[in-house]
Amino acid sequence: MARVSDSLVTVFGGSGFVGRHLVGALAREGYRIRVAVRRPDLARFLMTSGVVGQIHGVQANLRFPESVAAAVEGADLVVNLVGILHESGRNSFEAVQAFGAGAVARAANAAGAGAFVQLSAIGADPSSGAAYARSKAKGEAAVLDAFPEAVVLRPSIVFGPEDQFFNRFAAMARISPFLPLIGGGGTRFQPVFVGDVAEAVVKAVSGRARPGTIYELGGPEIMTFREIMELILKVTNRSRMLLPVPFGVARLQARALQLPPTPPLTVDQVTMLERDNVVSEAAIGEGRTIEDLGIEPTSAEAIIPGYLWRFRKAGQFEKMPAA
Repeated sequence: MARVSDSLVTVFGGSGFVGRHLVGALAREGYRIRVAVRRPDLARFLMTSGVVGQIHGVQANLRFPESVAAAVEGADLVVNLVGILHESGRNSFEAVQAFGAGAVARAANAAGAGAFVQLSAIGADPSSGAAYARSKAKGEAAVLDAFPEAVVLRPSIVFGPEDQFFNRFAAMARISPFLPLIGGGGTRFQPVFVGDVAEAVVKAVSGRARPGTIYELGGPEIMTFREIMELILKVTNRSRMLLPVPFGVARLQARALQLPPTPPLTVDQVTMLERDNVVSEAAIGEGRTIEDLGIEPTSAEAIIPGYLWRFRKAGQFEKMPAA
């Protein structure tokens, strides 16, 4: 681990899926890290990612600008990872991903931070039919308006031990005789490893990305929804029917399943599945990809067996068929 430096990074959402990997990566680079979260007591596990005193948590809520300003006070660098997959109460897409992102960027600019990184998502589009994608686009615009030198990172679906995509369908395969192929399973994704996303953020905060640029982050393979389901079944050593579900039927099911606090499927998610989630040709042509940040992306097949083994019938002791 590098010697702890004087540079302080405030990471909003540092206790989440991407955040816990980013905090570890920043700690290894020697940064001091302030983790800004709504419940600092639930972020204490992060303290062991660095040396004593290197990482500490503070309370902040993106809907309250005063708490955001306090969290960035004295910070040299600021990262905003906060995002939600579905709306709940006052935590709407607009409040968290649009207004909240802008509030953090304005506070970072006012505090004199030297760099700002915003985590967005491939598919962010102000004209999208999905509220999630529209709010991500509004958040990007608000960030770049308040902090023009900010770097925006748009990953495809992110995989890793705590992900909510591969784990969810692997869990479903344990109890269901089939896995759904929403829209027929032809939607394309470019799954990117959470460790690579964290490394991209580190590159951005340390000045190794072009300021004021939107990067699109994808893994080495483009996979259809069907191919991802087939990979999950292969890794978990389960045989399940893959059942095509038309988008219209999926929407009806999603409306019936929108139960608090965590609906298994939302209408918004079905809408987003109607568009491919891959790095654009424009990003490739303009040098705005993960490879252009000097990162060789990791394949899903190299990583997911290391955490999806727990969904096999006999777990780590199950004998797998020869390749």
